[in-house]
Amino acid sequence: MDDPSATHAADPEAVLAGEKQIEGRSLTQIAWGRLRKDKIALTGAVFIIFLVLVAIFAPLIVKITGGDPNLYHADLVDPAIGPYGSFGGMSWEHPMGVEPITGRDIFSRVVYGARISLVIALLATLVSVVIGTTIGIVSGFFGGWVDAFLSRLMDMFLAFPLLVFAIALSGVFPDEAFGLSGAPLKLTLLVFVIGFFNWPYIGRIVRGQTISLRQREYVEAARSLGAKRPYILFTELLPNLMAPILVYATLIIPSNILFEAALSFLGVGVPPPTPTWGGMLTDAVVFYTLPHFMFWPGMAIFATVLAFNLFGDGLRDAFDPRSR
Repeated sequence: MDDPSATHAADPEAVLAGEKQIEGRSLTQIAWGRLRKDKIALTGAVFIIFLVLVAIFAPLIVKITGGDPNLYHADLVDPAIGPYGSFGGMSWEHPMGVEPITGRDIFSRVVYGARISLVIALLATLVSVVIGTTIGIVSGFFGGWVDAFLSRLMDMFLAFPLLVFAIALSGVFPDEAFGLSGAPLKLTLLVFVIGFFNWPYIGRIVRGQTISLRQREYVEAARSLGAKRPYILFTELLPNLMAPILVYATLIIPSNILFEAALSFLGVGVPPPTPTWGGMLTDAVVFYTLPHFMFWPGMAIFATVLAFNLFGDGLRDAFDPRSR
């Protein structure tokens, strides 16, 4: 007679076949899981996406609203008291009011100003990341006299008076160069100044991370298998540096936005009539009795910088292995 308990015995192979396999998660998957739980960081990310879309579709938005960033509306302002109506001439046609004296639509200028701020900040950050990552990883990996030379180069750039140099360069540079003139030339100069002289910040971070990673087991294993230095740099080290590079890039973008606004405020940024947030603040200083003129570009800068900072902090916490 068969043992009744034998019918209830589990077949090990059947159990293994029926069980769901546990899959490992990459650092990106773990970081995304943490980031999804950070509502504040996601709010910042949503606002950044919204701002990028506004900058891309600025001409369409302005066309729909019927505004023009450079169109004068002298009939909407009184030279003595400013815009007609309450709250700086706010109306359905001009939801943020109009500028004193010129009567230009503030909403359309703020929308177009987002293009200038984001283009300069993103391109300057890209330049800084490329230069800083290249020099930082080379310095940290090779060490010795290469590290000593590149480290002193970073210290020299960090001590460089960036604001004074930007003002001086804008003052002595010709009105036409490299086949560019006007606003495109100023944009190129700002990207060069901000990006080229800000790379040491990310370079020092990448250098420190590279010094830590070059002693890891997978790097030693690649060396023992005869891997060349370029392979180790770009295949073994660089992918593991992407997390800190990405986090720091999101944190220096708002700094670049503020720096561009400061240069425009000082009158050495993008020349008028191209609308910029910093340039609008410069024009608003004279009309201190009309706070709406300063409020909207100031709020645009504040909200943009805050969104990037919140998203950058969220990324940093998400990629930090010590966070829970």
